[in-house]
Amino acid sequence: MDTKQKMSGVKVVAQNKKAFFDYFVEDRFEAGIELSGTEVKSIRGGSANLKDAYCSVKNGELLVHGLHISPYEKGNIFNRNPLRDRRLLMHRKEIMKLNGLMTQKGYALIPLSLYFKGSLVKVEVGLCRGKKQYDKRDAIAKKDADREIEQRMKNRARNTGDD
Repeated sequence: MDTKQKMSGVKVVAQNKKAFFDYFVEDRFEAGIELSGTEVKSIRGGSANLKDAYCSVKNGELLVHGLHISPYEKGNIFNRNPLRDRRLLMHRKEIMKLNGLMTQKGYALIPLSLYFKGSLVKVEVGLCRGKKQYDKRDAIAKKDADREIEQRMKNRARNTGDD
């Protein structure tokens, strides 16, 4: 998502960091999302959570489940259920292709990030394959090693800079 953040007019609202820990992301797709007005205002305020969200195909439509958008404070009767299923907007051919991959090869569709592109709300959906427990341990070990190397480089730079 770092490359998209550098583009003008893109503001990331929420990211699903847990998805990168639990899944291997094979491919990424951009989809629009069908929202009500108060939901858009709430997202502008930064109150969206993708942590337990996932996607499914039902009746030829791509739906996102578990995407939590907090009710808008000033929305009163126009607020919707924060956990309702929302429709993602993609071309039918893309949806059918993704559905085929999900059923045949055991992939999952996981929302990776929610962002504004201009005035439109977009969802980055990842075609993901689940990680096994040992893959997760490898990822943790690699992250710890990288962190330790970074610390040593910082300390080394500090020690040489004082001389």
